[in-house]
Amino acid sequence: MAKSAPDSPSLVPSRKIDRDMQVPPETQVVIDFDENRAVSALVGPYGQNLALIERRLGVVVDSRGNHITIAGSRDGCDAARRVLETLYGQANQGHDLSQGDVEGAIRAVIAQGSLFEYDAKTAKSQFETINLRKRPVRARTAAQDSYIRALKRHELVFGVGPAGTGKTWLAVAYAAQLFERKEVDRIILTRPAVEAGERLGFLPGDLREKVDPYLRPIYDALYDLMDARIVERALQGGEIEIAPLAFMRGRTLTNAVIILDEAQNTTSMQMKMFLTRLGENSRMIVTGDPTQIDLPAGQTSGLSEALRLLQGVEGIGVAAFGAEDVIRHELVSRIVAAYDRAAPARTTRGKEARDKE
Repeated sequence: MAKSAPDSPSLVPSRKIDRDMQVPPETQVVIDFDENRAVSALVGPYGQNLALIERRLGVVVDSRGNHITIAGSRDGCDAARRVLETLYGQANQGHDLSQGDVEGAIRAVIAQGSLFEYDAKTAKSQFETINLRKRPVRARTAAQDSYIRALKRHELVFGVGPAGTGKTWLAVAYAAQLFERKEVDRIILTRPAVEAGERLGFLPGDLREKVDPYLRPIYDALYDLMDARIVERALQGGEIEIAPLAFMRGRTLTNAVIILDEAQNTTSMQMKMFLTRLGENSRMIVTGDPTQIDLPAGQTSGLSEALRLLQGVEGIGVAAFGAEDVIRHELVSRIVAAYDRAAPARTTRGKEARDKE
């Protein structure tokens, strides 16, 4: 149970606050938590979770045992308090806290604003959750929440946006949930075998060994979300199938969840072929980033075309992610934003070069 002292502008700041802030803080909030283990998880290794909260919310957070002091503007202190109470509630339930969880809590509090009284118990259940045997998977941003809701509501869902937004990871999590609940018999994972700007040549081994390098991110998600022994057994028994996109032709996939990753590298014909494989009691999830197309110049991306042609079609859900939804290292979102800002200039220069030719 967290006990929050009232705002105390007159309290003497700690030495850490004096060192980090040039002017006395407008507000100081003191929170006392009960559970030592949960507080340790909340603070993070070497205080990295608190450091992230400081950077993102413009406050100073000082931790001494179970006693945490927040100093800064009134709004910043209020937001930081809500973030800490939300994360403490998760840690107190035995959940490990990653930097992505911290970033997600910060974004949720910022999105929520201070328009109504905050309740940490209510906030914890705000975003959708995918419940797996190994651990629950919670949406960390509003876009992820919308994505999970679309997965639960539609038989075909497109997850579109930059790298690091959780498109593939959440798709695999949802597929694993349906598989564990016996709502589907199989998980089928596929991806176009297109190199990202370099040629790998012919790869040795059987079919699975040849496509493994292309599907490694999906394997990583599977082993992260499911028990390794269950994954291996399902792979050997064909309940989890890894296949290159070219091998989808001619099949009708029933009682299955089919995930197409890196869909921006499909051609128009490949995308049409894939989408028409949908059978009874099946779900399809298509993920990709239209800004990272590795197809030969002049070739139309099947993902971009499908999004245009299928817009507004009943039964199809589309979840769009942006740079603000990146949940990897905080620098990744800045990198994505920088490339997005440069995109119009690159397009203009490319058009000028083609005109000169």
